[in-house]
Amino acid sequence: MIDIREADPLSDALRPVIEAHFTHGESAGPAESNHTMDADALAGPDIRFWALYEGETPLGCGALKVLPDGTAEVKSVHILAQARGRGLARVMMNRLAELARTEGLSALVLETGAAHLPAYDAARKLYEALGYSYCGPIFGYRDDPNSAFMRLALEPRP
Repeated sequence: MIDIREADPLSDALRPVIEAHFTHGESAGPAESNHTMDADALAGPDIRFWALYEGETPLGCGALKVLPDGTAEVKSVHILAQARGRGLARVMMNRLAELARTEGLSALVLETGAAHLPAYDAARKLYEALGYSYCGPIFGYRDDPNSAFMRLALEPRP
């Protein structure tokens, strides 16, 4: 059974997930365009972090950073390689959207790798399928040819 719960990114149990995510970010594009957060940053006061578990085995993670404009930035969504192909990233993204919607946020925004960085192809395709649209740089970022910025408006549920 898949379960998503708020978690401590500094916990030993989550170290393999965080390290895999960080390694992916370091290898996927130029260092100057890498915005991957390490465990210490994910444990910061302005970040909420969740882990995706199957039973008691962590398989992935995701985080939200609330921004001053009433939106939240999606951070550090990662599914371990051995668990990919099961729709778990979609499950995590949908949970983050529902949490943000419940908290009254107006939109989710994110930064990911640009189209010429193939390591981010699957992520961009997922975000597009979930209804995200491309936009200009989001809060805290500058235009970067290695980055794609996306936004999903959150309509309140009736």
